[in-house]
Amino acid sequence: MEKLEEQIAHLTRTVEELSDVIARQDTELVLLKRRVQMLLEREADRESAGSGGVVLGDERPPHY
Repeated sequence: MEKLEEQIAHLTRTVEELSDVIARQDTELVLLKRRVQMLLEREADRESAGSGGVVLGDERPPHY
């Protein structure tokens, strides 16, 4: 009986640790999704403004 109680205690601790990890990862995912969305919006704004910075053909770069 004591062996089973030890196993249950160990499994309970493991489940709690995994739950903490999942909660932390969920928070990180939400933050990363928000950042990706902001980057996508920023890039869309840049493209619509026409300042994408793409060099076409034999156009000289600005440092010349």
